[in-house]
Parts: sequence; structure tokens; C-alpha cells
Amino acid sequence: MGSLRTPHKRPSLLLAPSHTRGAYDSHAVDCSFLCSHDGRFYMTHVGWDGVAYRTGLASSDDLIHWRREGVILDRGPKGSPTEHNAALSWIVRDNDLFGAGRLKRVRGRFLGTYHSYPGAGYEAGPAAIGLCWSDGRRHWEVDEPILRCTDGDPWERGGLYKSCLVEHDGTYWMFYNAKNVATWPRVEQIGAAVSTDLKSWTRLQQNPLLRVGPPGAFDDKFVSDPCVLRAGDVWVMFHYALSSDGHARDTVAFSHDLVNWERSNEVLVDVGPPGSIRLTSRAQAVGLLQRRDVVPLLLRRGA
Repeated sequence: MGSLRTPHKRPSLLLAPSHTRGAYDSHAVDCSFLCSHDGRFYMTHVGWDGVAYRTGLASSDDLIHWRREGVILDRGPKGSPTEHNAALSWIVRDNDLFGAGRLKRVRGRFLGTYHSYPGAGYEAGPAAIGLCWSDGRRHWEVDEPILRCTDGDPWERGGLYKSCLVEHDGTYWMFYNAKNVATWPRVEQIGAAVSTDLKSWTRLQQNPLLRVGPPGAFDDKFVSDPCVLRAGDVWVMFHYALSSDGHARDTVAFSHDLVNWERSNEVLVDVGPPGSIRLTSRAQAVGLLQRRDVVPLLLRRGA
């Protein structure tokens, strides 16, 4: 557990909203995914433009200074799954927590997951999850959704959220969080679906795999945004937790088989003092070590 702790925090943001009218990230940036390819680091991120989500890319040589490279997954045509929202959340990469986060090709292409909401507005309506493909990271082709809340159990009937796609021993594991009802108050928890052909997906009978904690716990409202990686012979799931006190905090759970998860009950990233960058909602700007996806690469580089 000691190697997963993140005691050192930078006080400044990696990416902030551009505040540029019409830009994909004019209002907010969210849902960062870190990887490396061809000797550079890349960060996909979801931008909120006051209408809905679009996905951008930034690049870096040192993980501290980032350069925006523009939109890589834009909203699609009328009637398409991404007509209103296009939120790429994960690209298949090596599973090693302490590795370089290199992207892996699947059937000769990069494979990602996205989620999209059916209407304009901030996360308007019940989102679905699908696959997307790219030859070079900057242009993505979107498949039809593979997971919809209407196909699931009561814990996810309110809508799906961010997904994480892991390939292990020929099986693809799609971890995702979902809400039980569409309106507040609601509960978000984490489950998974598996596939061997990327076409037929089966939700696990044990879902939700990671449930909210008891009343008063720091995770008694949400356990959300899974990031699953492997540390030796143990799988770790970084995720954020929302408490009934209104604050979000980052934590981690452990598994030997990707099905049975044991929560650490330890806060890795807590809210900060007044005036600092604080972890408070899904729509906040992306800050260093304030998203689960940043942790593996920074540990590797000794930050």
C-alpha cells in the first residue's frame, strides 16, 4: 500500500478550462486518461463547452507541462450515438501499474471506450458505453453502444458513466460506474462486463463489484470512475468516492481475480484547505494527482 500513496501534490493545474467561446473546453475539463506512445506522454480529456461533452488530446515530455492538440473525438451526425456527447474515457494500454503506460494495438488499431448521453446539456439522460477505434490516436471511429442501462440490473438503471477496458489472458474486462436512478438522491457503484470477441458482452453476476460504504463513510454515496491496473500479482482499482458530506476523495481497492474486490478504506487524495485545488465534483478542472489515471505514471517517474 505504501507505494500507492500520493503524499506530494502540486498546487497548480495541469489543464484548466480555456474560457474561449466555442472551444471544446471552454467551461471545464474532466476525465483524464494518461498513456505514452513513441516517447511522449499523452492525456485524453473530456471538455465541456456549455452544450455537452467533446474529447481533446494534450501531449507532454515531462508530465508537468502540457500542450493541447485539439479535439480528437467530436460530436457525431444527427441520429448517431455521439450526436450530443462524445466522451472518450480509456484506451487499451499495458496493465502494469509501474510501467510506462504504453498503448497496445488490438487487431492492428488502437481500441478505446466512450460514453455518450442522449441529450444536450450536462450529462443529460442515461448514458451508454461503446467502443471506438483509431489508427493514430487523433481520429476515432465510433461503434454502436455495447452497454445500455436498460439492459442491466437495478443498480445501473439510471445510466452508465466512465469505463475502463482491460485485456487479460484473452478476455476483455469493461469496468464502469453507474447510477441506480436518474434523479438525486442516487447511488453510484462499479461493475463489469466481459467479452472474448468484443461483440458479445456479459455482465458479471457479482455486480456491482464495488459497492458504496456504510452511512457516514467517505464512500457512502458514490464509488466511481474505475482505473484498473496490475501491481505484481495484485490488481488495483483507483476510483473516487463521494461522501454524504458533499466531498469527493480518491481511494483504491484490491483484487486477485478482477471479480472479488477488497476496499482499502484509505483516502489517497483528500480535499484541500480553503483556496486550494479541491476534489469536489465530476465537473472540476483536471489537477495533478486529482484523477486516478495520473497516479501510475507519476509513481514510475518518482514525482
